[in-house]
Amino acid sequence: MIGPAEEHRRTAEVFTARVRGVASGDWDRPAPCEGWVARDVVGHLVEWFPGFLRAGAGVDLPKGPSVAEDPVAAWTVHSDGVQALLDDPATAEKVLSNPNIGDMPLDQAVAMFYTTDVFLHTWDLARATGQDERLDAERCAMLLEGMLPMDAVLRSSGHYGPRVEVPDDADPQTRLLAFIGRTP
Repeated sequence: MIGPAEEHRRTAEVFTARVRGVASGDWDRPAPCEGWVARDVVGHLVEWFPGFLRAGAGVDLPKGPSVAEDPVAAWTVHSDGVQALLDDPATAEKVLSNPNIGDMPLDQAVAMFYTTDVFLHTWDLARATGQDERLDAERCAMLLEGMLPMDAVLRSSGHYGPRVEVPDDADPQTRLLAFIGRTP
């Protein structure tokens, strides 16, 4: 099993390829998340996570340009900052404290909440901009297995839409996307 730093590196690499693959005129194309456009997918990741880190672990990430100004540069600065945090040996000793999840090793919190979010939103950005939508099937199956027992909690968080029905024999990516409320 790979650690949080390598997991983020691999996940961010795929998302970065999708960000760089967006044609300049496609940033305002509708995304699968209701009310969002492609630019909002990047904006979501760049905007929620710094506050989560600051409040829970006193960590400040480098700030790039706004997503409205330059989504590619905004994502690159942000993603590079997260990777530097995870690559720093001192991070293994840090704890993130959050009233909803308690205390958790910082690198594990990043992997659980943020890197997973990047992985899931890779599909949203790809779908919005007509790029390769394939996600790692093994990771999709693993995430779905971990999320199924928390169905009610996840749904009540407001971060996931209603489950979409798919055939029982659907592939892991289709089942995961349907579970989080996307129409694959």
